[in-house]
Amino acid sequence: MPSKQRRQFLKTVTAGAILGPAGLMMSRHAIADDASVTGDTFPDVARGEVVRTSGKLVESSQALQESRRLIPIAGQSQVLVCGGGPAGIAAALSAARSGAQVQLLELAGCLGGVWTAGMLTKILDSSGKTGIMQEVLTALAQQGSDVAKQTGGTVYDPELAKVVLEEMCVNAGIKIQLHTMVVGAVTDANNRLVAVVTESKSGRQVWTADRFIDCTGDGDLAAQAGCQFDLGFGADCSCQPMSMMALVTGPQPEDVKDFIRETGSAAKARFYQFMREAGIDPSYRAPTLRHLHSGIYSIMTNHEYGVSAFDAGAITKATIEGRREVHDIVRGLRSLGGAWKDLAVVATAEQIGIREGRRVKGRYTITNEDITTGLKHPEAVCRAKFPVDVHSLEIAGNPQSIEKLRARGVRQYDIPYPALVAADVDGLLMAGRCISGDFFAHASYRVTGNAVPMGEAAGKAAAESITQGVLPHQLIWNTN
Repeated sequence: MPSKQRRQFLKTVTAGAILGPAGLMMSRHAIADDASVTGDTFPDVARGEVVRTSGKLVESSQALQESRRLIPIAGQSQVLVCGGGPAGIAAALSAARSGAQVQLLELAGCLGGVWTAGMLTKILDSSGKTGIMQEVLTALAQQGSDVAKQTGGTVYDPELAKVVLEEMCVNAGIKIQLHTMVVGAVTDANNRLVAVVTESKSGRQVWTADRFIDCTGDGDLAAQAGCQFDLGFGADCSCQPMSMMALVTGPQPEDVKDFIRETGSAAKARFYQFMREAGIDPSYRAPTLRHLHSGIYSIMTNHEYGVSAFDAGAITKATIEGRREVHDIVRGLRSLGGAWKDLAVVATAEQIGIREGRRVKGRYTITNEDITTGLKHPEAVCRAKFPVDVHSLEIAGNPQSIEKLRARGVRQYDIPYPALVAADVDGLLMAGRCISGDFFAHASYRVTGNAVPMGEAAGKAAAESITQGVLPHQLIWNTN
């Protein structure tokens, strides 16, 4: 087995089957893992028909050996974007506006990722960004509350963001499918990505394209395609904690203004001290309260430590614990009476906030040295300046080695186009927090104000490489 820090996933199309390019059969209708499989009759999914699973249990290995089957090709496009979060939306919009036919696949029931399903409510490191990032901020400010207008759209209503982002993508002619998870990828004999496999209520489906962009956040597509990646910090691959966001209501803004984050950086410390003095002990030691509109606030008081972004059972446990803690804290604050007497939870996030997943190996790796010395690169896609934001890896805090390097500070630096281009598989780009970088660089560029220009660059590069008849790694990025 490869090490924990650098792993290579096997490419899979059907459960339990290990594939190589020569073992694939592709037609206009379907893809199969064996050339002996024939037939192209598929169920009518709109009428509720399904492909029944056939196979046999192998009790000695506690596994199911699934029978081989044809998988229908659900869509063919020029550019396929996997993940409809901030990076994915920008990638899809940019590619479509550059003239490409675009398909966008998203796991959640809405576009926006951490902005919407994750209820983030704050866009970080967006100042100075132009293009799609500025377009989104303008729309959120113009259509949003007074708070959104005052903050230039950086503090926003996640429900409004859903509609804004959907309208932008629909108006650009992007084909969208929600509720769809990437579960496999297929490369050809030249190690070029040619198809993505998904699971949804429509069953197992295949999507083909000329170019692919991984905007899943955790690098799911790249891993399925066989790309190498790094993970976490140190020998045990420790990753940053997850957080459950929530919306609450009840207090009047003037009564809790000392705790509202937008009143100043000291608000978080005051809020934490206030809770501790009241006998409330949040797992996040810098609890954040933001007023969105109409007496609606977002709140972040939760940290879930040591959770793998690739273990559904562990994420489930963290989600349940995070939601329980949010409600416990709200009950504790409400019991204080006064300004808090009517405090109530409006909603908790559909998706717990994941700060760190795979960092996929690209044609350039952004390093701690790059961000502390202010890298200037001839193929820059954007400038970033957010600090190294390492939330404590455990309740006790961070190792000294992290704190020492974090203390060096960040100088404004370039994110190079080659860091968005997969090193191990052709035809694949990445955008968002799964691009190529080390632990410390990732802790700076991972915020969504950087994810959007990364996505915009990846989408433009995908479309432009098709026009020029070259692969993404052969494209010379034009900063103009």
